[in-house]
Amino acid sequence: MKMKITEKFYPPYKTSANIVQIILILFLIMFNGCLNYNQEVVLYPDGSGKMKIDYWMNFINKESEKVVDNLGIFNPDSIRSGFQSKHSQVENVTVFRDTTDSTTHAIVELSFNHIDSLNQTKVFAEYNFSFQEKTGGQVIFSQFIPPIATGFGIDASNYRVTYKYSIPGEIISHNANLVSGKTLTWQYNLSEIGGGKMISVTFQPYKLKETPNWIYILSGAVLLLVLFFLLKKRKS
Repeated sequence: MKMKITEKFYPPYKTSANIVQIILILFLIMFNGCLNYNQEVVLYPDGSGKMKIDYWMNFINKESEKVVDNLGIFNPDSIRSGFQSKHSQVENVTVFRDTTDSTTHAIVELSFNHIDSLNQTKVFAEYNFSFQEKTGGQVIFSQFIPPIATGFGIDASNYRVTYKYSIPGEIISHNANLVSGKTLTWQYNLSEIGGGKMISVTFQPYKLKETPNWIYILSGAVLLLVLFFLLKKRKS
């Protein structure tokens, strides 16, 4: 069962450190459980796009929950402040507690004029998004995943982050862990991030007004089917 948390007022983030680092460091020091961070991005050929982020954690006691509440990482107003900029728009923020597994979730949906502009947000200040057009129209996209300090006897392999990108064109090269059609996925536990990870892909973008070939094929098949039935009807 999902139970939406009543919104309270908390001050905006007092630091430019990204939200993932804050959550993970707190978790490693204070809590015992599982943390996940999922980031899904749909890129468009001009560098604009939309992003959905889902991060969640569970609390072992009221004290740990109170510490996180004071930071505002599960407060809708603070979340909006962290992801908003003049070039990116937070479309929706949902915070809820799932009583089936005692986890608290935050889901953030946003759109951006150009993915490079996310570098201007508080949350992504250290992520170094880059969308560079090269000779021949190819694009090299990259994003840095900052290092996160671990220790305190915690097994960092229990914590996982996932970055999934839908690429708007022909993929030339990449360093993703998983590939499904035009979707690339990078997935790491904290021990694999180490001193930081750079995810990257080179692709030939579709033209903004280009219609994919399958549209023409499907349209032609439908047209032939219609002509077939018309001719058959006329003969009868």
